[in-house]
Amino acid sequence: MSRLQSERLILRPWEERDRDFWADLNADPEVMRFFEATRDRRESDIVFERLREHFARNGFGFWVLEKKEDGTQIGFTGLHVADFPAQFTPAIEIGWRLKRQEWKKGYASEAALASLAHAFGPMGLEEVVSFAVEGNEASFAVMRRIGMRRRPDLDFDHPYLPAHSPLRRHLTYAITAAQWQESEAPTGA
Repeated sequence: MSRLQSERLILRPWEERDRDFWADLNADPEVMRFFEATRDRRESDIVFERLREHFARNGFGFWVLEKKEDGTQIGFTGLHVADFPAQFTPAIEIGWRLKRQEWKKGYASEAALASLAHAFGPMGLEEVVSFAVEGNEASFAVMRRIGMRRRPDLDFDHPYLPAHSPLRRHLTYAITAAQWQESEAPTGA
């Protein structure tokens, strides 16, 4: 399974030792602000196994972000198969989530650039999408920094959220392999 590197980070598959870190990340109400709720340990463990299964099935996924300097796990960034019902799925999405104390340090953008370099390089993908809850300006800023373009024609109501949820509406960004090449974006490697 693939491992990536950027200037300050190692992006690697999930290991058993990441289970507590993952549970802590999911329990932080500020980190989970744009989700329906935080996750308790049982729910977190279920998703942890799904993350590992995704890697086993596809050879890629949301990589654990580990600081090169000291090995600290700070979040995840990576590529995931989005296969829920929407007009643009199935698709490969790029996403991220970081510990609150690691926000605004450029880690999400740095790791996302490394992920896109992998997507448009070794994986040979034609397009990558990203989406977030309306109002999640921090995620939209990362999308713009990594060269993604707003695609209002692909906005959607997330089918796994209740119709009355204020978090249901998602805005979509995308980047094609051609746009990536034109942008001369750094590889992050």
